[in-house]
Amino acid sequence: MANDTEKLTGVEKIKEESRALRGTIGEELQESTASFHKDTLQLLKFHGTYQQDDRDLRTERKKAGLDKAYSCMVRCRIAGGRMTASQLAAQLDLCDSLGNSTLKITTRQTLQLHGILKEDLREAINRINKINLSTLAACGDVNRNVMCCPCKRVGTVHEEIQQLSHDIMVALAPRTKGYHELWITDLETGETTLEGGTVTPAEEEPLYGTRYLPRKFKVGIALPEDNCIDLYANDLGFLAVVREGKIIGYNVTVGGGMGVTPSAAKTFPALAKRMAFVRPEQAIDVAKAVLMVQRDFGNREDRKIARMKYLIANWGIEKFRAKVEEYYGEALEDCTEDEVHGFDDHMGWQEQGDGLWSYGLNVENGRLYDNENTQLKAAFRAIIAEFDPAIRLTAHQSIIFCDINEAQRDRLLQILKDHGVPLTEETSTVRRWSMACVGLPTCGLSVTESERALPGIMDKIEAPLAKLGLDQEKFTIRMTGCPNGCARPYNSDIALVGQTKDRYRVFVGGALLGTRLNFAYKEKVLTADVPTELVKIFTAFKANRQENETLGGFCDRVGRDELERLADADY
Repeated sequence: MANDTEKLTGVEKIKEESRALRGTIGEELQESTASFHKDTLQLLKFHGTYQQDDRDLRTERKKAGLDKAYSCMVRCRIAGGRMTASQLAAQLDLCDSLGNSTLKITTRQTLQLHGILKEDLREAINRINKINLSTLAACGDVNRNVMCCPCKRVGTVHEEIQQLSHDIMVALAPRTKGYHELWITDLETGETTLEGGTVTPAEEEPLYGTRYLPRKFKVGIALPEDNCIDLYANDLGFLAVVREGKIIGYNVTVGGGMGVTPSAAKTFPALAKRMAFVRPEQAIDVAKAVLMVQRDFGNREDRKIARMKYLIANWGIEKFRAKVEEYYGEALEDCTEDEVHGFDDHMGWQEQGDGLWSYGLNVENGRLYDNENTQLKAAFRAIIAEFDPAIRLTAHQSIIFCDINEAQRDRLLQILKDHGVPLTEETSTVRRWSMACVGLPTCGLSVTESERALPGIMDKIEAPLAKLGLDQEKFTIRMTGCPNGCARPYNSDIALVGQTKDRYRVFVGGALLGTRLNFAYKEKVLTADVPTELVKIFTAFKANRQENETLGGFCDRVGRDELERLADADY
């Protein structure tokens, strides 16, 4: 663990003195104020919530002499995006009764609520736990939601990787009883254990210790033919190695991460590196060993370079692997030749192999809402009531309804149509493979629009793509309101990353498979000019691509300067 000579960040001190993440959260929940104290905001993340404010209202409220319009975002932990129909229905009810009437499917296969007032926070988290979900470790310096291919298939392969995602979630979860005391026990019994001095002493955190991790930690599990969860963007990845229909082990990858601070040259995005092969029975303990190495050697003096990718960059993969083997207790085998080579977004109708079907519905940027034109929430409630389907959330912010009988397929689509919901089959390829982070108005880090801007950009590039004959071309466009990379922009074919007010840095050259980083192409592009710049890239691609070359591959091959020349040429 960190030694006494280290100059710990303020966040490290807050964690160490928090009494296993309790802090003064309980006392502050009883206060009538609309916001939490500054130090408490760091601890609330571990409980699955961020305090935010509506930035659209800041100026108006300031002129009126009012404080910011504070509320909380509450995120669930849902391993592999697997949940029941009743759990989804309960979340829809919760967003209406306590939230801002919308529900967001995230880029890590979970759900988050927005607009939860401080006075309603305990009730919201309590109700989430009552439906056998949790918010613990959905945020904070711990292992976050474990991602995994969500599709439902007959056979042991998908069952095993999905079970592993659950087992890793449990194995790497914090052990503090503070979560239960704050959000569950009190509402059930009516007893107050929140007054100063009455809570139990902080118990041992056998895996995390008193300071938890230096920064967030993310895990993903994928198949070589289906990297639908962006394996290489995770701190820790498990790529299933399958022989004759059975998983014989996993190639372990380490050190992925998307966040960047452009003003700090020491920061960078990174794709994970291949480390070792493990047998299925080794996976959990190796995951713990990797996490413990990061816990003990990750940077606690500078949060900008505290992710595990920086430790690996400093040490090299050989030294890092040796330390993991030391913590694990024995040497590990080298990776097999198995590598990512496919990506299935699981949209549309797909056979499960048991006579039933799944339907993947593209949900633009993951936002579930009802308005005068489109009633996603009402459609989902109707589908839940009629079919009671198993629910799977995807890493592209969409949803899969599972266990649908052949005879029910037309009826499910009719329900969606009756509620004005665009079917996946009616969604353009470019829109289907795009996604955006929340951005404004709720994210405190965002400098530009993201979720609210991307649909308009899609509207303006769909027709030009069709005119170029590229409307069936698969490539990823990802948009974020800041450089932190919540929508995994830095390995996409094209990324639009918020740079300053109403301006974006455009990146190109990544890969749909998530196996190549992109590069900065243009700086400070106005929102209004983004479609024009993209169409110029598409036109150059159409005129100069090689056989079977992807958009990202083309941009990577020609490089920034040549791409700019080709994009400005007359065709």
